[in-house]
Amino acid sequence: MPQLLQAALSTLQMTGLAFLIAAGLGLPLALLRMAPGLPGLLALGYIEVMRGVPQLALLFLIYFGLVPLGIALHAFDAAVIGLGLSGSAYLAEIYRAGVQAVDPGQLEAAQMIGMRRRAVLRHVVLPQAWPAVLPPMGNYLVALLKDTSIASIISAPELMLRARDLSSEYFLPMDYYLLVGGMYLVMAWPLMQGVRILERRAARGRLQGEAR
Repeated sequence: MPQLLQAALSTLQMTGLAFLIAAGLGLPLALLRMAPGLPGLLALGYIEVMRGVPQLALLFLIYFGLVPLGIALHAFDAAVIGLGLSGSAYLAEIYRAGVQAVDPGQLEAAQMIGMRRRAVLRHVVLPQAWPAVLPPMGNYLVALLKDTSIASIISAPELMLRARDLSSEYFLPMDYYLLVGGMYLVMAWPLMQGVRILERRAARGRLQGEAR
């Protein structure tokens, strides 16, 4: 059990770091995606490629494909980067949907009173987009926690890899995989409850906005 708990901690660290990369890259990608001309096309191309390439193939490309170029990453780092890059494309679309859900009339009103584009984005658009964005972001975080299990294929130190090693050593696959499934549930349960809370708050915010 101590070995599994240590592996679970590594899984949580991998999830958190990959989510930070995805969330940090997702917003600039969403803004570029909505920009006209070449920046919008480049952002769209990145998003489509990342959403179309399987995460496992991306991990293989980062972990094995960069070695001939002289870039040898630790399996944990490769998993974090791969999952983060893949997730940034999904979060970019979530951000874009949230931004486009803001009433265009408010943007026009802010610009008419002389607010610059960056100020409009910061003080008008994003505060109204967050309530719509947070619930799907929470759902993505729950999915990301479970998706870290594919990192075991490149021997990244996480929960599923440790369970596979222990089940091979003690010939108890059913016992270990059931235990690990329960551990994933325990880790995901608080996240799922948090998502439900965010969804209820977002629904109340929309109702209050309509009442006004």
